[in-house]
Amino acid sequence: MKHSTSRRAAAVRGVGLALGAALSLGLAPAASAQQVTFMTGPQGGSWIPLGGALKGIWEKAVPGLKIQMTPGAGISNVRGVDAGKAHIGFGNSITTVDGVKGNPPYPKATTNVCQVANLYPQYFQVVALADAGINTVADLKGKASVMQSRGNTAELITQHILKTQGLTYDSLRKANFVASYDDAVSMLKDGQAEVFTLGTTAPASSVMNLASARDIKLIGVDEKTLAEMKKINPGYNMATIKAGTYQKQDKDVNVIAYSTHLVAACDLPEDVVYNMTKSLAENAADLVAVVKAVSGLDAKKMAQDIGVPFHKGSEKYYKEVGAL
Repeated sequence: MKHSTSRRAAAVRGVGLALGAALSLGLAPAASAQQVTFMTGPQGGSWIPLGGALKGIWEKAVPGLKIQMTPGAGISNVRGVDAGKAHIGFGNSITTVDGVKGNPPYPKATTNVCQVANLYPQYFQVVALADAGINTVADLKGKASVMQSRGNTAELITQHILKTQGLTYDSLRKANFVASYDDAVSMLKDGQAEVFTLGTTAPASSVMNLASARDIKLIGVDEKTLAEMKKINPGYNMATIKAGTYQKQDKDVNVIAYSTHLVAACDLPEDVVYNMTKSLAENAADLVAVVKAVSGLDAKKMAQDIGVPFHKGSEKYYKEVGAL
């Protein structure tokens, strides 16, 4: 097994070096060296369409590069990149930092996950049916709730926010775990659940879908809840989902927020990541049509330190343009 693993590692390095060399020369690499696997997000979230937009930018700007997209989620993406199952992926700042430090839910510290770029803020949203009698997070007690599959970022945040109220999944009438936000919406439409949680942009297409069929209420948090969340993970902060973001939302709602970012395997060739970072910075405006929250993204914002080590390729680009 050890020899087999070594051979696989050597093969990956060989492919990476061939791709890096081809890119540095402006040449299309051999077919076997073109593929880069990109872990995105769950169905119904913003990461899949954003991944498609990035794929288009990268394949157009970087000679010979071919991106293979695959669904994922924040924590599983970081694990996948670290384990060599993917080359790049979306992550959430709070849980990627946990990975680097070896904090739960990671069994050990990640060693091959590097920062490429910050992208935009993510909003942790608690969405309840309007007639469910839920006005605060504490009101989730005794309710049927639906979350992402266990181990995903939004599911972990759900545990954290329940903890701030002295609650656990056992405090709920029923805790449901699903692979996609679309599945969660279906459960609320059918009356199988009264509230669901998700971490994505605002507006979220899945929440808009639900709001088109049922009256909903976005549940906010206060400063006390934020303070308790920060005790659990200092990466949490607060952001406002403005009135009118969702159908019948007549007031601003404060929610827990964190950052979406891109990570890459630290051993992905420097030239590859340099070119991907450069083309992202130069074409960031093209992403706004897909995810509005990306508006205003530039190299300086991409290069903000979030506690995850930079990939050498990204670091090189940021230093060149004065962002670091």
